[in-house]
Amino acid sequence: MEVLDIIIPFVGGLGMFIYGMQTMAQGLENAAGDRMRSMLEILTKNKLLGVILGFAITAVIQSSSATTVMVVGFVNAGMMNLQQAMGVIMGANIGTTVTGWLVSSTEWAKFFSPSTLAPVAVIIGVFIMLTGKRYATKEIAKIIFGFGLLFIGISTMSQAVEPLKHNEEFCNIFVSMGNNPLYGIAAGAFVTAIIQSSSASVGILQSLAAAGLVPFEAAIYIIMGQNIGTCVTAILSGLGANRNAKTTGIMHLLFNLIGTAIFGVVTIVYFNSVNPAWAMGNITQTQISLIHTMFNFGTTIILFPVSDWIIKLAKIIGKADAEVKDEDKLSLDQRLLETPGIALTSLNTELIRMGQVVQKHLSIAEDVLISPDESKIRQIKEIEKSVDRMTSEISNFTIELSSLQIGQREHRETMQILQVVSDMERISDQCENIAEYAEQMIERGLSLSDEAKKEISQFAEVCAASYNYALKSFIDGDQESAMESIKKETEADKLEIVFRARNVERLTGHRCEAGTGIIFQDALVSFERISDHARNIAEERDKSDSNYY
Repeated sequence: MEVLDIIIPFVGGLGMFIYGMQTMAQGLENAAGDRMRSMLEILTKNKLLGVILGFAITAVIQSSSATTVMVVGFVNAGMMNLQQAMGVIMGANIGTTVTGWLVSSTEWAKFFSPSTLAPVAVIIGVFIMLTGKRYATKEIAKIIFGFGLLFIGISTMSQAVEPLKHNEEFCNIFVSMGNNPLYGIAAGAFVTAIIQSSSASVGILQSLAAAGLVPFEAAIYIIMGQNIGTCVTAILSGLGANRNAKTTGIMHLLFNLIGTAIFGVVTIVYFNSVNPAWAMGNITQTQISLIHTMFNFGTTIILFPVSDWIIKLAKIIGKADAEVKDEDKLSLDQRLLETPGIALTSLNTELIRMGQVVQKHLSIAEDVLISPDESKIRQIKEIEKSVDRMTSEISNFTIELSSLQIGQREHRETMQILQVVSDMERISDQCENIAEYAEQMIERGLSLSDEAKKEISQFAEVCAASYNYALKSFIDGDQESAMESIKKETEADKLEIVFRARNVERLTGHRCEAGTGIIFQDALVSFERISDHARNIAEERDKSDSNYY
């Protein structure tokens, strides 16, 4: 028996299995993008809803590791607190069992036999991908193709290790794992940590079980180890994050360690005292799926009532404390790009935060010409620096998101975000220009006449109202606010003509100094441009209600 004759087809089968799993997950994720975003929006402090959400997302993306990495990103981004994260982690542990049931369907649903269904699924998937025109159709093709490739991969792995059932040394390795729980747990944890996927490591175990190589007791300990190994991804993901995000990885590890300790003791007692004969019997793929589900579901049932204690312990270990969030600091975590639909939700949240900073900017700029003040001018310039920084972060994140495999509607949204962030940044630029006009007035000892002050105050109020309505329409998806923004912009255009003419009359009638008149004229232009950009934002929101599929 040549070792390479086993290793090469086994590794090839593993590659097909993982690629098929990822392709199917990508198709499911893209097809369900909006629904996943909606699920995130309904998440509350209720941990039970978090469990349901964690299960649903993991069932779609076929990876508890990816879900927990997302959770680390949510916590780091301030989108989720530790209580919510705990619920999602528990749900993710249950959701990861779905892949195992798909694999074991070759036993409990003969129709899904790889020899019959898998090649057909691959052919159908490829055919649809080549001939399909619509985006949604191509995503369905990915699901079918990935589904078929997953089964071909697991079948290839099982066939590759078939000769090992007659190899006494190899079989003794699994016997030793059953006799020594630590060996089995360590083996499961190590393999899972290396390939960064508990679903894939369970698939490997099932392929070995299909060849009749895995004793019952050893399989249970390996499954427990796999649940510990999958925590490595979240812990590594939290290394560059804040303390609360690091604590999320620790919570995941504690949860699975405690679950392993509880069920490990139960397993040892059962096989040593109740049913020793069963321990050495070979396990099937379906039994692996059942045990995996019972372990994860049982751990959640047992630890759910005491999950707050786990959170407190994780906080102590992770030294997590309440962090004061800088309102100008964005939280666009790269981990969220693993799920583009949810990354888009985060992006919109941070864009709204930027919009509110610009709103504050504009409210200060409204008054700075009426009563020029150096402290207000400094404040406006500091806010402008913050807005520039936020613009850069949002734009870079949006470009990264748009380069991923996302749907037409999501792509359209990213393009709209780039346009909106540009308009907001230009509004902020105009606020800085207005502050510079005020600075010139202080330096040259100028001041507006009472008539000019009333006009600039009225004009600034109309232009600011146009932006405020535009921002409200963007936040709430409110069409009436978008229309009000456009009305205010039209009103600003008319007022500019009137006030420009009055300014000329004051200049020709020597009722104001030339320098003041020029500053007044420049300020009108800046405020009018603010209303123009506000209208652009309102019109972008109006476009977003269209269906682009």
